[in-house]
Amino acid sequence: MQDNKNPYSGLIGKMIVTKEGKRLGFVRDISFETRSGELINLIVKDATLYTKSLSLEKTSSNDVLIPYSAIIAIGDFVIVSEEDLV
Repeated sequence: MQDNKNPYSGLIGKMIVTKEGKRLGFVRDISFETRSGELINLIVKDATLYTKSLSLEKTSSNDVLIPYSAIIAIGDFVIVSEEDLV
């Protein structure tokens, strides 16, 4: 039986791409609700110019946030639905 869990350390540093193949950057960190443990956002490292052109939420230190709900799959890359970003 295959284990589908993705440990935190396995996500950090993965490239984030849209399902159309556009690169968005890499996973710097993950924000989550401390009480429920619900994942909220991926914090993007090395955001591409394309990512910066999207009107995504940013942290106080200007890091781009990708809503966790936009994630379609996690494998070699983190694949997100671009429609769910805007």
